[in-house]
Amino acid sequence: MPIFQRYIGIDYSGAATANHSLKGLRVYSAADGALPKEILPPLRSKKYWTRRGIAEWLVGVLLDGIPTFVGIDHAFSFPLQYFQEHRLSSHWYDFLDDFQAHWPTDLDNISVENIRQGVVGNAAQRMGNARWRRLTEERCRAKSVFHFDVQGSVAKSTHSGLPWLRYLHQQLGERIHFWPFDGWKPPRSSSVIAEVYPALSNKTFPRDDRSPDQHDAYSVARWLQESDDADELEAHFSPSLSDEERIRCHREGWIFGVC
Repeated sequence: MPIFQRYIGIDYSGAATANHSLKGLRVYSAADGALPKEILPPLRSKKYWTRRGIAEWLVGVLLDGIPTFVGIDHAFSFPLQYFQEHRLSSHWYDFLDDFQAHWPTDLDNISVENIRQGVVGNAAQRMGNARWRRLTEERCRAKSVFHFDVQGSVAKSTHSGLPWLRYLHQQLGERIHFWPFDGWKPPRSSSVIAEVYPALSNKTFPRDDRSPDQHDAYSVARWLQESDDADELEAHFSPSLSDEERIRCHREGWIFGVC
């Protein structure tokens, strides 16, 4: 029996600022056994989603109480070395507060580049190293969250997306289970938000006439839906990790679907 009733895939973008309409921001949703459909910004809004718009839309959607799995394509935390280097709390919500204080990418008209260049924020006090990788990135050979300015990098999307996870927590509180930080096994009937990696599923489904960004969001929503229908989704909440690795990844996070 499926755990969730709705599946949302979000292909993220770290371009420009939080209030810019971005072609690379795409949202697909699946429910009631139907194939995922693209969700467009509200009428009279901008042509494409903004990061602020997606966060505000998610709050409205998740308040309806329908058990929903939301997969977002950016990292939810940083490698262990980052926490050690900056002597940070192991509590994920403390990390989000600290990050936003130094990298306020949720503010209007502020880009990742503005902060990297020292125009605003305090990036110099919270820098990482491109050689540092989370265990989940090593496991699936993904790039470091600090590997900027290269093709296929998630550094900008991660640095622009983290403050919006904080916003979602502030708005929704215990209504939402942020996986795995709130626990490896979410309560039944809860909604879950987790990090995903579209490369794990986007070759499984024909692309048809979708753009690469559209197809990534579509593939995430459809993979979640089909895995749940096949009673295979629950197994992914318990990746193959030792006790020591599980403690580390409770701080670093994990890409849902990586074994």
